[in-house]
Amino acid sequence: MITKIIHEEKIQKAKKYVEKGESFVIVTHVTPDGDAIGSALGLYHFLTAYGKDNVTVVVPNDFPQFYKWMPGHKEIVIHEKYPDFAEQLIRDADVLFCLDFNEPKRIEKLAPAVVAAEGRRVMIDHHLNPADFCRVTMSYPEMSSTSEMVFRFICRMGMFDLINKDCAACIYTGMMTDTGSFTYNSNKPEIYTIISELIKKGIDKDLIYRKVNQVYSESRLRMMGYVLYEKMKVYPEQHAALITLSLEEMNRFHYVTGDTEGFVNLPLSIENVAFSVFIREDKDYVKISLRSVGDFPCNQFASRYFNGGGHKNASGGEFYGSLADAVAVFEKGLEEFNPNKTEDLDKHD
Repeated sequence: MITKIIHEEKIQKAKKYVEKGESFVIVTHVTPDGDAIGSALGLYHFLTAYGKDNVTVVVPNDFPQFYKWMPGHKEIVIHEKYPDFAEQLIRDADVLFCLDFNEPKRIEKLAPAVVAAEGRRVMIDHHLNPADFCRVTMSYPEMSSTSEMVFRFICRMGMFDLINKDCAACIYTGMMTDTGSFTYNSNKPEIYTIISELIKKGIDKDLIYRKVNQVYSESRLRMMGYVLYEKMKVYPEQHAALITLSLEEMNRFHYVTGDTEGFVNLPLSIENVAFSVFIREDKDYVKISLRSVGDFPCNQFASRYFNGGGHKNASGGEFYGSLADAVAVFEKGLEEFNPNKTEDLDKHD
């Protein structure tokens, strides 16, 4: 038995949209990760199985190659490549599902079209502090992933039988990737109840793990070796570590979207490192990824120093300035907000 987390009135309202809607668009955040793609494609397969013929997933920009095995990935419309088409789909949709983001700025250039759309907007998310821009907001930060939320939403509508193997594979991928293969934010028994139900649908969880985590390009593997040997800095007194990459360095290794995903987790394999940060240059800003183990709230660090947020052990942010300046901010933050001193956490509550 799975606990009824989502409020019943939200379920019933969104269910009416599903029943009456004819055209659906599912939107995810910029630089979609496994949970964004998994939850979106999971919902896509459910709606298709329900008999909806006009369902499209729209993402702001491209997503990693190691998610391009997922059933339905070829049907995803990338706004960066086809902006006019993507925005027309959004304008024409009866129902817009906003998945895995809590405010319009997380979809960047797609935001004006989504906010202006006349269709009914439904948010399904698990991040803190959701903005009020949807008719129905299902946002529960205690959930492991948005993919878990999609599973619960489908079940609460009484439509578990419409979760087919393709839908289950996508949902499982999202849950797996947003918990670091169930190594953080995944200690609740109900997660494994859900996994067992997904396995009953016919998925091969071991094969999914391999497709996501063990099939790399040569360039990605060489870049991983480079960052570990040349670009990782450990701060023993703070039990922290930092990896940085410039655009020039990424281009040297023929970077493609997704090649650096997971790099932030690598230093956490070091004994006594409880906080890891990955800082890399992007075209218009510096991207910050943060991970922690134990009690250190890396989302507070992200919010305080990098205009970010997220979950206690997995969060992100951004910095508008040089890579060197971003590193300086990080190191100043370590002095003020030391992961190795619990009394520092109390000062910043």
